Amino acid sequence: MSRSERNFARRIDLTSLQLFVAVCELGSIGRAAEREFLAASAVSKRLADLEAAVETPLLYRHSRGVRPTPAGESLLHHARTVLFGLERMQGELGEYAGGVRGHVRVHANISAIVGFLPEDLGDFARAHPHIKIDLQEHLSGAVQHAVSEGAADLGICHLGTGSTAADLQTRPYRSDRLVLVVPDGHALAAQDAVQFSEMLDYDIVGLHANSSISLAMRAAAATVGRTLRQRIQVTGVDAMCRMIDNGLGIGLLPDRAFDLLRGVGELHAVPLLEPWAERALSLVARDFDALPVTAHLLAQHLAPAAPIEPDKT
Repeated sequence: MSRSERNFARRIDLTSLQLFVAVCELGSIGRAAEREFLAASAVSKRLADLEAAVETPLLYRHSRGVRPTPAGESLLHHARTVLFGLERMQGELGEYAGGVRGHVRVHANISAIVGFLPEDLGDFARAHPHIKIDLQEHLSGAVQHAVSEGAADLGICHLGTGSTAADLQTRPYRSDRLVLVVPDGHALAAQDAVQFSEMLDYDIVGLHANSSISLAMRAAAATVGRTLRQRIQVTGVDAMCRMIDNGLGIGLLPDRAFDLLRGVGELHAVPLLEPWAERALSLVARDFDALPVTAHLLAQHLAPAAPIEPDKT
């Protein structure tokens, strides 16, 4: 390492990098200070010192908060890599202290969070009470991006249209099947199964426009030269069921989520006769072998690695 490189390393401290990442993720100095239990003025001073050390502005400051400059985006990427490496080192060294401690950052889509993760994470937490799980809900594309950028250790999502997982490793997690949810007495409620095209004559209650279900519906509608009559968008499956129960439209949900929400109104689930109705949930990571010990334990709990076949040559 050259003298100039050593001097640069001495000017950058880990606490400032951690605060910078927090500010970028939350988009606010005040919220980052609150999360890190510091005064906002102390965080601002750290950021100012960091900008002085790298000799370039790192944040655009505006009335609604902050966002990184191009230089800040570059530093954010490298800071996450540095902090990820330190966490891995801490996790591995922690094994020698007796008992695994630490935390795992997980981003997952709504299908995984509603349908499977409560039970799976509950079992893991009981087996490893000293490991904290930081779980956030995001769309599948955002989950992949967060893992790729180092903002999450693990992600659970659907890898379908618009997948950005080319640089990620994947393991099979769970699967679900989409069903058409309709209110009691609806014309489609008595059918044993429906084609997607039969939905297109009705108003649709949907999730976020960029959710994997919405993207699949729009693609399927375009294939038959139709458009969706999507009148209402909601952010949760419980809100979606309530809207459908009150006659505001029909919608698609994973069968597991519908089974768990049967108490929300007088609703019926009708199987959807489309190949894309069968969906696979995947566990994703940048490199499963390079995960910190705590994240590796959770990955093995959620989706164990396939055993290595013995060499028969």
